[in-house]
Amino acid sequence: MPATPTLPELYDAHAAGLFHYFASFTGEEADAKDLLQELFIKLARQKIPQDVANMRAWLLRLAHHHSIDWLRRHRVRRRAEDDARPVEIFATCEDPDQAELARRLTQALALLPLEQRSVAQLKLWDGLTFEEIAEVQCIPLNTAASRYRYALEKLRSELKPLYDELKPS
Repeated sequence: MPATPTLPELYDAHAAGLFHYFASFTGEEADAKDLLQELFIKLARQKIPQDVANMRAWLLRLAHHHSIDWLRRHRVRRRAEDDARPVEIFATCEDPDQAELARRLTQALALLPLEQRSVAQLKLWDGLTFEEIAEVQCIPLNTAASRYRYALEKLRSELKPLYDELKPS
């Protein structure tokens, strides 16, 4: 059995992905940073189980529950879903075309319902399978797959004008 990773090892390996996951819930960089910090403080106060088969999925499940608790505690579900100022979840870059793509993708993601946005985040950026997403979010497998499908349809629709603009003639 492999050794249980230390807290610094967990942070180094998973903090960036967890931050983006939190940002998809909160819509605010500062809130996402706060949630990330709270999660790792919580982890520091408990023993990390040795029998975790998939550490990333386990951490994302904790992050999901922590996000739901935060949304309930702060009563900002509507603000998180409707926030007109989407958090920039993509690294800034010097290339103006890449910057425009990142800006438009961030805007398109912000238009998605929270449930679809979080599934898309887990599938596209964190590389989880639908089985893992269902486990992380405590939803049926078919629900995870349908939320992803609806998210992709909406993203395609929102980004089609940009694709048409950039498509070689």
